[in-house]
Amino acid sequence: MAEEIPLTQWLRAAGGGDDAAGNRAYAQVYAELRRLAARQLGNSAGATLTPTALVNEAFLKLAGGSLANLNDRRHFFNLAARAMRQTVIDHARERLAEKRGGGLVRTELDEGIADGVLDAQQALAIDQALNALEKQDSELGETFALRVFAGLSVQQIAQLRGVTERTIQRNLTFARNYLHLAIGDTP
Repeated sequence: MAEEIPLTQWLRAAGGGDDAAGNRAYAQVYAELRRLAARQLGNSAGATLTPTALVNEAFLKLAGGSLANLNDRRHFFNLAARAMRQTVIDHARERLAEKRGGGLVRTELDEGIADGVLDAQQALAIDQALNALEKQDSELGETFALRVFAGLSVQQIAQLRGVTERTIQRNLTFARNYLHLAIGDTP
């Protein structure tokens, strides 16, 4: 917990224009964000989006926003998850535009999704369904996004949200079932 205070302070200072504080914050979270990005992207052959590129693009999106308004570590990782998700979705849209559509793809939402590789169409389908879920229940949407797009473990999400791991498991199961229905897949 002691490491959370400096990170939050550094991020706030960076939002206020302190480049040195931004560099310290980036250095502190870079390895963790890169590990999460590598896990999210998997080892897909011919991938054009690398974990390093994903983290860098996500951090640029974060730096372009208002880091001065950060509340805590949880808030930062929610923003980081959203930035990585947007980067992956933007990249997926570009790849689909290059392919000019393509056929429909069956989307599997199982326990290993955070460890698996999403193709462009799967990522877009999940993003659309997740947007709908977030409108209905923001906590479920946040939990699922932290698991899938940030690659956080159940334990890490529980710590960030201040709830039990069992609650996170329940939320993930409910969110996964909702997304299956929204995508038109059978759970």
